[in-house]
Amino acid sequence: MADFLIGLGLPGWLAWTVAALVAAVLILNVIAGGALAFIWAERKIAARIQDRLGPTRTGGRFGWLQSLADGIKLLAKEDLMPEGADGLLFRLAPYVSFCASFCAFIALPFAFDVVGQRLNVGVFFVVAVLGLEVFGVILAGYASASKWSLFGAMREAAQVVSYEVPLGMCVVVPVMLAGTMDLVTIAEKQAGWFTNWYLFHDPFTFVVFWVYVTCAVASVNRAPFDLAEAESELVAGFHTEYSGLRWSFFFMAEYGSMFLVSALAAVLFMGGWNGPVPVATILGLSEGTGDTAAYLVRLIGLANLIGKATLGVLAMMWIRWTLPRLRIDQVMTTCLKYCTPIAAVMFAGAMLWQLFLPAGLLPGWRRPPGEVREGWLEGPGGSAVGHGVPVSGIGPASRDVLATRSPR
Repeated sequence: MADFLIGLGLPGWLAWTVAALVAAVLILNVIAGGALAFIWAERKIAARIQDRLGPTRTGGRFGWLQSLADGIKLLAKEDLMPEGADGLLFRLAPYVSFCASFCAFIALPFAFDVVGQRLNVGVFFVVAVLGLEVFGVILAGYASASKWSLFGAMREAAQVVSYEVPLGMCVVVPVMLAGTMDLVTIAEKQAGWFTNWYLFHDPFTFVVFWVYVTCAVASVNRAPFDLAEAESELVAGFHTEYSGLRWSFFFMAEYGSMFLVSALAAVLFMGGWNGPVPVATILGLSEGTGDTAAYLVRLIGLANLIGKATLGVLAMMWIRWTLPRLRIDQVMTTCLKYCTPIAAVMFAGAMLWQLFLPAGLLPGWRRPPGEVREGWLEGPGGSAVGHGVPVSGIGPASRDVLATRSPR
């Protein structure tokens, strides 16, 4: 977009500023709009599991406007702060949590090159920045002048720091298989039929995926690992003293993080924006040479990734209203005695599998990425279809993806 604006005559600094603002607004709408939809979905899923109806009046038969009504209520509520609280840190904590979740979306690709900022170390950036959300929780607990809030914050800190170890081990496995930390390249190497997904690459990676799911649920503080918000013990944990808009920022960050870890799982293990069936290739869109075909393929990929991430969020809701909450010692035992050793052993197994059986047990079951890539990415003469520019002009990150393909 910046190159397009520069072509229209805008100065370089202004073009890049406008492009950054557009990307930031789009990401913000994903988080805010997603939170509205997921809050409604959680109410309906909880009601269904508990044999209730859930929202049925606000906005029609299915309560479509319930989340909007909740948002208006929170905006109208008085913003309170307990006596003795640290005013600056108390007000700052919700925004620290939200900004950590928001910034992690910057490097998350939604389709080929549909990303706020493409990074060669995208995996590391997303995992590292997402872990910063715990600082907002610690600030909230410390600044609230409440021992219950402080207990919840300390639990959250211990839990997140502990689960980042097995989570990092799980993330390293697809990075090793792809040979890169660029999220776009990792997803592109799984293009084609679902048999090319890293989830089905080998039995070790299959197990690692489920360890990742467990660690992801714990890292975003969802039940049965939500000890930081143990209502039966700590009233509401670290955000007990918050009300109104600041209270809502914590939950926007939580739902944003849920979507993020689900989308990251889709990119790392389930082909990203590549569906189980290469629809674009079947429809003949991969042979298009115009902008329309390129944008349409990206739109299909965007729908694929959002669909997979949404299923992941719904699964977390299902788990929350199905399994009982663990004790804090059980939470830590699950991490240190089970998830971490399993992730380490599976990483070693995947490494040996990649060394001795790179093509899998059944020859031909998994085709090389170069044979299943959608042809619209590169046209005759080494030009990027839909862009009208030579490969040398599309940036080093895009050239890395195209270089992974086998020659035609």
